Amino acid sequence: MTSDFLVIGCGVAGLSFAIKAAAHGSVTVLTKNKVLNSNTAWAQGGISAVLPEGLCDEGDTIEKHIADTLDAGSGLCDEEVVRTIIEEASDTIDELVGWGTKFDRSDDRFSLGKEGGHSARRILHAKDTTGHEIASALLETARNTPRLTILEDHFAIDLITTGKLGSVTEDRVLGAYVLQQLTGEVRVMRSDRILLATGGCGKAYLYTTNPDSATGDGVAMAWRAGASIANMEFVQFHPTCFYNPAANGPEARSFLVSEAVRGEGATLLNEKGEDFTPSYDKRGSLAPRDIVARAIDTEIKKTGANCVYLDVTHKPKGYMAERFPFIYKTLLEFGHDAEQSPIPIVPAAHYQCGGVVASPEGTTSIRGLYAIGEVACTGLHGANRLASNSLLEGNVMARRALSDILRRFPPGKNSPPLPIPDWEHGDTAPPDELVNIYHNWDELRRTMWDYVSIVRTNKRLRRAGFRLRNLHREVREFYWGYRVNADILELRNLVAVASLIIDCAIRRKESRGIHYTLDFPERHQHYQHDTIMRRF
Repeated sequence: MTSDFLVIGCGVAGLSFAIKAAAHGSVTVLTKNKVLNSNTAWAQGGISAVLPEGLCDEGDTIEKHIADTLDAGSGLCDEEVVRTIIEEASDTIDELVGWGTKFDRSDDRFSLGKEGGHSARRILHAKDTTGHEIASALLETARNTPRLTILEDHFAIDLITTGKLGSVTEDRVLGAYVLQQLTGEVRVMRSDRILLATGGCGKAYLYTTNPDSATGDGVAMAWRAGASIANMEFVQFHPTCFYNPAANGPEARSFLVSEAVRGEGATLLNEKGEDFTPSYDKRGSLAPRDIVARAIDTEIKKTGANCVYLDVTHKPKGYMAERFPFIYKTLLEFGHDAEQSPIPIVPAAHYQCGGVVASPEGTTSIRGLYAIGEVACTGLHGANRLASNSLLEGNVMARRALSDILRRFPPGKNSPPLPIPDWEHGDTAPPDELVNIYHNWDELRRTMWDYVSIVRTNKRLRRAGFRLRNLHREVREFYWGYRVNADILELRNLVAVASLIIDCAIRRKESRGIHYTLDFPERHQHYQHDTIMRRF
């Protein structure tokens, strides 16, 4: 199968690109699950944007949004990239609304929220299911767009490049090997223009706010293809995930309580009922996520408590049900009434700030390969993402990537086709002991949680590295010894991404943003785009 554009991933970045690209050629969108199982669809809070005068918060400006982003990024943001993305925010809102997204309004204006790290109310939202609203609107638009095909349950295994086929000329993409999960068949899908929009890698950790699909597939594929990867040590932990003491296992800490709840006045309390956050930062509960998550982690370890609490009980009765209906209803299903007692919470892995090194146009070190959204590392987020900048980034980069592709690789001017070998299953058999795969998955996630979490040390990182090397050998045996399936492929990708996180963390000899190590407490305020090129 050949397409002018091959898009891997179906969140705001992938679908925004696909809808616009279809006006210029055939587009195939691959997703290993269903479309509405992306990180975008799970996003609760909203999308940040400084709107034209008269529609934004009084006194808010683009310069203030830029300053907030740079501050949250702990001196590691690329200011030019930050400015580029934020200046296109108003265009993004116009585009999303044009595709059917319904943001909350008050009279004739958008209703704007505030979140940690923001100095003004600039978060557009659809109650507390903003991501689902955006994803649903994009999906409806995509399904009604000619020349755009969405293939669900199609797992991209590896990129096909001229370098992998032995060419000594410029390395460029030719397509991808793709597992059709319903049949077990592996197909070759050809394209000279491949867009990675696969999201992040939260499932590398035992406790995460991400859906099960967040296994770092795009980063792992790009790494194996030889693309540059950077700053993977910066994994953001969301401070406020519901902690259910009655539940056992990861599901006890997997439900996100949006940053917007704190933006609307909720406060963090310790087990004594004290607001402990001002002792860590003058902004208290509204400090950037890296500071708040570390404060919670420190408070829990200092007191020996299982969790801390998010208090909204001072709000009028009915407020939570009106402003945050999904959160309020879900908490009730867990047996907790947020209007009656504070919400028990703990941090959990949330967002990947590093990734495939990409320009604001999504270009990578491999010709024809583009990366946008969470899978990409552009310099926007630096050492810590400012809340609600990610949905904005995905849409802006989609527009910019398409413009760059049309300029450099216009459809109709494809490179001469090269022969691509079919996938060979060989003599491998279906895996007969999935319990081994699940055990390795569990070992990996526990290792990352215990040794490569919110607070790190070189000793812990070395321990994690030793365990990952053993897992890497076992995964190679699974990969080459059995017929591939989604479980094997996800484990393979997670091991690769977890290894990159550890290697990047070991190489950064400082504490900065969401990479906090007890061995290097000092911070150096200069931009250091730290790229690792070592291949497995």
